Amino acid sequence: MKKTLITGATGSLGQLVVKNLLANTEANNIAVLVRDTEKDIVKEYKSQGLGIRVADYDNPANLEEALKDFEQVYLISGSDLGARLKQHENVIAAAKVNDVKHIFYTSTVRKTESSDAPLDPVVSSHLQTEKLLIDSGLKYTILRHNLYSDVVPMFIGDKEQLLKTKSIYLPTENGKVSYVPREDFAEAEAKMLISPQDHGNKIYEFNGNEKVSYAEISEILTEILGEKIAYVSPSVEEFESQMKEAGLPNEIVGMLSMFSQGVANGEFDFDNTDLEKILGRKTKTMKQFLTEVYA
Repeated sequence: MKKTLITGATGSLGQLVVKNLLANTEANNIAVLVRDTEKDIVKEYKSQGLGIRVADYDNPANLEEALKDFEQVYLISGSDLGARLKQHENVIAAAKVNDVKHIFYTSTVRKTESSDAPLDPVVSSHLQTEKLLIDSGLKYTILRHNLYSDVVPMFIGDKEQLLKTKSIYLPTENGKVSYVPREDFAEAEAKMLISPQDHGNKIYEFNGNEKVSYAEISEILTEILGEKIAYVSPSVEEFESQMKEAGLPNEIVGMLSMFSQGVANGEFDFDNTDLEKILGRKTKTMKQFLTEVYA
């Protein structure tokens, strides 16, 4: 395996990628980019023999220093929608200065690239980052992720809440999503980092093997919980009004509304099986995932 820097290494996806890499290569092949060396996970990484590089996406000078001596970088996209395009640009620039050979970038699937689309705040920065990479002269691998299965509990609530309301309330209409659990992304992408020669200058569509709607999720949860869980798809206006009335912060309401509209519009309804080819197996089903979370 080539000398590799994992960004976003203290987050959920980054931790899983590191775990998969450590199961398949020596620790001295891996370093992690972190902002806070006092975090327990960073101390654990250090004890495991991983290299520790300290910088954040907003500091070009620190990034230039942190990216020295790496052949490839696994760039997990930033979470700040307003700032992340510039942050990604900073990482790519630092990679060029240091003659990094290959960047793996976690992007998103999409069917619509219009500025009028509900998901434009998410899609546009990914689209522009992809263009920056393709035009950079660096070898790239673009990993277009479908929605994580892990967002479903965030959107519908935990077990206690579901058993109280006995309903899923989202304006997703009959839209379907090819969900993928975070652990499947991590397993596949660790494999790619170990054998990067097969993936240079390629774009992958990473989707789950099944497509499910929230009506189907409500049926799965009814079976798991032994209680009827209804599915209600209100209008966007009614949803936002009800959520604000319930006391949710505006930014949370906006995020839920934006992704729900994307689901309703079919933005995550894909059949492509690139992920299955890399994994060598099918992705975890939604029933398996929800059973682990809610049973």
